[in-house]
Amino acid sequence: MTNIAICAPATPITREQADALNELVAAEFPMHNVTFHDQCFELYGHFAGPDLRRLEALLECANDPAYDAVWFAKGGYGSNRIAEAAVAQMNASARSKTYVGFSDAGYLLAALYRHGIGQSVHGSMPVSARSEGGREAVRRVLRWFAGDNSGLEPSVDGKTPVVAFNLITLSMIAGTPMMPDLPGHVVMVEEVSEHLYSIDRLFFNLAGSLPRVAGLRLGSVTNVPENYREFTQSPEEIAKFWCARAGIPYLGRAEIGHTSANRVVPFGLASPSKAS
Repeated sequence: MTNIAICAPATPITREQADALNELVAAEFPMHNVTFHDQCFELYGHFAGPDLRRLEALLECANDPAYDAVWFAKGGYGSNRIAEAAVAQMNASARSKTYVGFSDAGYLLAALYRHGIGQSVHGSMPVSARSEGGREAVRRVLRWFAGDNSGLEPSVDGKTPVVAFNLITLSMIAGTPMMPDLPGHVVMVEEVSEHLYSIDRLFFNLAGSLPRVAGLRLGSVTNVPENYREFTQSPEEIAKFWCARAGIPYLGRAEIGHTSANRVVPFGLASPSKAS
């Protein structure tokens, strides 16, 4: 039995969204037990509770030896506000856990990876369990928790360390105490709801701050707003342009992103789930 704690370091989910995940787990994954922290449903303006409440809930889940993994309920915005304080207060139990999420949760995954705390994993989150496409993305994570690697991003080969981030999240953590040491890594990035000129600007920032990485892969870039003036390059052309300027090998596409095709990417060298 894998005991999985779920908390919301950024924005809240609804009881209906939690029920959808509970039903999926009960019907298809009896080898797992999921427990939603009450904080997941709290509302404090934009956030799932004030910063201190979200921090306390995360630490309760991470530091509790009864749980094998912490699954972040949803992205949005807010994990960056508590990430540094969280890793500073995690105990020995927290260091043996698996942590799963993506998008805004990338702030926490980065900080955890930098400090060698547990296994950071890019993967879809419980909030997606209400739609059929979302359920399939969630199933990939639940299978991975059980040691099934069929949902891994196809380029993950276990030979080269990898990380995966939302593009704006990685750009924001560059140069901060949350930024992990990435020389020799393949870096995968994806984005949602950003203008193409913003995509270009984010790559401009990363091109000068990614240190000696083994290469970059581009995931999906979705829901791009229409600008009043057409941009001259596609997302992949933007990625190739900045990789060439910075001397970063462009390695092609990755199956990650804000879509139902989102794949699992364990940070570092891939292995069967530590939570299994």
